[in-house]
Amino acid sequence: MGCTMKYGPVVLSAGLTGLLSFCLLAVAIGTDYWYIIDVNKPNYTGSDDLSSHSGLWRIIEGANWSSVTPSFTANMSNLTEAERHLVGLHKVVVILLPLSLVLLVFGWIFGLVSSLASSPKLLAASASYFLLCSLFTLSGVSVYIKYSNQAMEEFQRTVPPENLVYVNVSFGWSLATAWLSYSLEVATGLLLMLAARITQMKGHYDSGVAIAML
Repeated sequence: MGCTMKYGPVVLSAGLTGLLSFCLLAVAIGTDYWYIIDVNKPNYTGSDDLSSHSGLWRIIEGANWSSVTPSFTANMSNLTEAERHLVGLHKVVVILLPLSLVLLVFGWIFGLVSSLASSPKLLAASASYFLLCSLFTLSGVSVYIKYSNQAMEEFQRTVPPENLVYVNVSFGWSLATAWLSYSLEVATGLLLMLAARITQMKGHYDSGVAIAML
């Protein structure tokens, strides 16, 4: 009976964390605060804001101007080797993270069916599926961090060192949201694995009771 009482809260928690991980990843992909460049140049009297923030799809410069990141439409023949490498990294990011988002939808449905069926094998398969999704998310975020660091290195080569003193760069809350989504994907997988274990133990317990009653 103890196993039965525990099973419900575990699968409910797995469902909530799985749904929340999807929502957080969707927010991360759709927002423009992955990377922030804050420029505080003294005695600057121009009307344009020199600061910017960027997402996976576009760069917001100043208050009103934005530009799309042309990873798939860029003319590669006009780019340097370093620039082509950066474009390649960005392509990987914008493929992996949306793919992970789509996989999470099917994972949630698979997890729901497994929970209703109370099948240890299906629950274990659902757990493995969510852990696989977390690897896609982790890979996408990790590649983005590498992409951003290399882009900043290229920027530093083209800007005079005295101007870099006024530039502060940081990762934004969109990236933090993606990290949180990854953590919840792992938590969902572990909770489903626990649910599979509870169901398996309950099956052994019921078998033992049946044998004892014979």
